[in-house]
Amino acid sequence: MKLLEYIKDRIPVYVAKTVEVFVIITFLIAFKVKSQAIIVVTFVFVMTFLFVEIWEYMRKREFYNTLKKSLEELDKKYLLPELIEYPDFYEGKIYIDTLRECDKSMTEHVADYRRQNKDFREYIEMWVHEAKIPVASLRLMCHNSDKPETKMTAQIKRIDDYIENVLYYARSENAERDYVIKEVSIKKIFGSVAVKNREILQILDAQIKTTGLDVMVLTDGKWLEFIIGQLMANSIKYCSEDRQLMLEVWADNLDKCVIFHFKDNGKGIIKEDIPYIFEKTFTGHNGRGNKSSTGMGLYISKKLCSKLGHRIEVISEYGEYTEVRIIFAKNDFYKME
Repeated sequence: MKLLEYIKDRIPVYVAKTVEVFVIITFLIAFKVKSQAIIVVTFVFVMTFLFVEIWEYMRKREFYNTLKKSLEELDKKYLLPELIEYPDFYEGKIYIDTLRECDKSMTEHVADYRRQNKDFREYIEMWVHEAKIPVASLRLMCHNSDKPETKMTAQIKRIDDYIENVLYYARSENAERDYVIKEVSIKKIFGSVAVKNREILQILDAQIKTTGLDVMVLTDGKWLEFIIGQLMANSIKYCSEDRQLMLEVWADNLDKCVIFHFKDNGKGIIKEDIPYIFEKTFTGHNGRGNKSSTGMGLYISKKLCSKLGHRIEVISEYGEYTEVRIIFAKNDFYKME
């Protein structure tokens, strides 16, 4: 709280007091009061007013400066009313009471929103589990059929992937409550992903080359399987039409980290799109030519990697290849027995 701003705010009061002094002096002169008495009365009046103003300014300045400093230092601004003590002037008390009532109302509103969000998320998770049952039945029927329909199998796999995306997106907001960090084998995780996509890979006559995957990383196996599954789904979705799909997967076991590489020889990503591929619903140049693109797969993958403490990055050359790297830090702090 600056003195100049305080004085500007009090100008009407100062004008009124000045007029009041002149009126008093005028009456004293009219009643023929001695000039010495007039000077004493005026001096006492002015000094009393100045003392009150200085005292008022000092206590308000302390309150408002503390309020501003606390606001700047707080990460969660809504906690401000709970941290500020009641001032010793009525105006400040009204201000604090108003803030606390607003904060209480906001907290109740947020609590209602969280309850609704939780109910909706639980419903989505229940719906996903229910929807996966008939999808699994259809996949089994296609597998056991004497003449399996490859196109139908591929479409069922796409439906299953979309349902899986819904589930993991719903859970990604509170992923920290649903993961367990422990050592898992990249080879085992990738093998599981490859098996799930076996039929569509066979249809495409895809080739997979793996090197050095027999390495352990600290992560949550279920979440990592989903992330790698998204990478494979993108490779399948954006494979080149003029050459056989080739997937190269390998891991570099370094001193401070493990780098997982997932590379395909698909359509690639144009240079202008690379900075935005992890943004929500961004489909880019390739997505505009593919009606099945949602722009959610890499967004969810990035979000889960951030929750798990991993880093994910992409390099690509349009028309040649796309390589995704996931960097796992080596830190025994997360290791669980």
